[in-house]
Amino acid sequence: MKMKKRKFRIGELAKQLDVERFVVRFWEKEFHLKTDRSDGGQRFYSEDDLITFITIKTLLYEQGFTITGAKQQLKESRNRKTIIGSQKTTIDTQEIQELKKEKESLEQRVLILQKQLIKLRELL
Repeated sequence: MKMKKRKFRIGELAKQLDVERFVVRFWEKEFHLKTDRSDGGQRFYSEDDLITFITIKTLLYEQGFTITGAKQQLKESRNRKTIIGSQKTTIDTQEIQELKKEKESLEQRVLILQKQLIKLRELL
């Protein structure tokens, strides 16, 4: 038996997000989000829509992106890039690998310096 995915009306979605309904409508328009509608035109949102709106809220309210920046981040996150919110930029997999190598190199240097410090203390 197939389970039906949960659908939200705009009021329910707004309550889940802890925002006003007009904010949901505004984001829907600004981010060009397509939602299901009843024959009477009432909006219905899926669980996937909820996740998208949570992402938008996080980008705007918690990470401090502008609407334009949040649109770009949402687009790039859909393209499987990593979001680095504190820097408000994206970096690709190659850059991540380079940073990991640099980190390993620095960790090795710290170990060498720690050993040298121990030897220096022994001499004193």
